[in-house]
Amino acid sequence: MNEKIKQYCTTLPASFELISMERKKILEQISTYVRNELMENKRANLVYVCTHNSRRSHFGQIWAQVAAEFYGLKNINTFSAGTERTAFHPNAIAALKELGFKVNAVEKEEINPKYRLEYGGEKDIVCYSKTIDEVEINPNEKFIAVMTCSDAEENCPFIPQAKLKIATTYEDPKKYDGTIIQLDKYLERSEQIARECLYVFSKL
Repeated sequence: MNEKIKQYCTTLPASFELISMERKKILEQISTYVRNELMENKRANLVYVCTHNSRRSHFGQIWAQVAAEFYGLKNINTFSAGTERTAFHPNAIAALKELGFKVNAVEKEEINPKYRLEYGGEKDIVCYSKTIDEVEINPNEKFIAVMTCSDAEENCPFIPQAKLKIATTYEDPKKYDGTIIQLDKYLERSEQIARECLYVFSKL
């Protein structure tokens, strides 16, 4: 893990008190699921879901993987998906670059390019938009679906393949696209998701 991202992860636990008690109870359900999966199946799969798989669900997948790495946890796989396929949004990518991630396009498709996101050494994540039913990419059994937007939570009330579905919804930074506070708001949302992912894995 590169030093900038490691330092970022080191500082965020000091702000766990910003997470409400009600919210912590929800996040601890994810911790319990992961713990039980590691004990029972030796591997835990988490799929972060929002409508377009363009912003918040990518933040969830990325920060969950980084948090697991930060705490030295093995056999945890993170994924992201949507109820629709669009593209990994450039504003989300810009925020991640600001935080120390190296992001390069590996397949420059015009509509939905694939990006390799590196966070130190050989650690990387391939990110692009995909739907929950693309089972060649995402797991089709023994996973937890973590819903990151209320739209996906309402429009996808039942995911039959998931062992558990938990809603940790976040405000969409999309509403600030094209404004002077655009980057600040994407960084704010990324930080909230990073903090909560670190909280989840700190409990293991």
